[in-house]
Amino acid sequence: MAVLALAFVLAPAHDTLAVRVNGAWREWWRGDRAPTTWTAADPALASALRWRAASPGIAWGDAELSAPGEGWRTRLIVVRIDPSRTRFALQLGQGVNFAPSWTVDSAGDSTLVAVNAGQFNRMLPWGWLVQDGRELSPPGVGPLSTAVVFDSSGAVRFVPARSLAAVRVAGGIANGFQSYPTLLTGDGDVPAALLAEGRGVDLRHRDSRVALGEMRDGSLLIAMTRFDALGDAAAAVPFGLTVPEMSALMGALGCRRAVSLDGGISGQLVVRQANGTRRAWTGWRRVPLGLIVLPQPVTGSDVLPRH
Repeated sequence: MAVLALAFVLAPAHDTLAVRVNGAWREWWRGDRAPTTWTAADPALASALRWRAASPGIAWGDAELSAPGEGWRTRLIVVRIDPSRTRFALQLGQGVNFAPSWTVDSAGDSTLVAVNAGQFNRMLPWGWLVQDGRELSPPGVGPLSTAVVFDSSGAVRFVPARSLAAVRVAGGIANGFQSYPTLLTGDGDVPAALLAEGRGVDLRHRDSRVALGEMRDGSLLIAMTRFDALGDAAAAVPFGLTVPEMSALMGALGCRRAVSLDGGISGQLVVRQANGTRRAWTGWRRVPLGLIVLPQPVTGSDVLPRH
């Protein structure tokens, strides 16, 4: 622990993010000169990612990051998904007395990718929820919320709070959920609330993070950060990035829109690799909702586990 404590003492007064490239650390972001709009992926971060093919239309990769304080050793895991070659579904995990019961192990054998979805309010998913065309709960109220909408046509949209009413009226929604805080809006814009203190978001809290983003080519990107100082045994410890740093990470990965999902001890992700085995990053908490990615086109019918 002495090394960890020393890292806290030596952390710079300004926030920075670095990535390990060919054994050397390269700083790629500074809080005191952070961009307010991301227009392209950062070359240093892109060069550090080690990509692996998974299922058709899906690849995953990882990299080593360093941030101040307890984020000094952070593992980044990313999954890139082509929506035109996959389909999406939501799984509710509600066990006895509606207690959250979903984990990535609930996803089923046909699942290619699974991740905990949205945020939750006590025991239920927070905010708007549509599953298999049925609206199960109305929108939550929050200016930094984003709805992720999966249309019956297969399209995926990131909808800001102010536009959700019109989307609901238009219909054609297969699945959808809300989450917060929004990390990127429009075309790579950082929300104003993430640029200065006192605007309703804790900008200093560090945690392990999960986020979902839309890239400029239409691909979806799931990003997860994990504590990486003490091996797999401590990977789920909730140390890592701040919200502004996670916003920067999604912008530097090439996203134009992005929203946080529940992180901390809830964060969990599984990817079915090219050889058919599962690569899983588990959490310590069961959650009420999971987002799963399934093969497309589908032959026959998939039976989704219900809890």
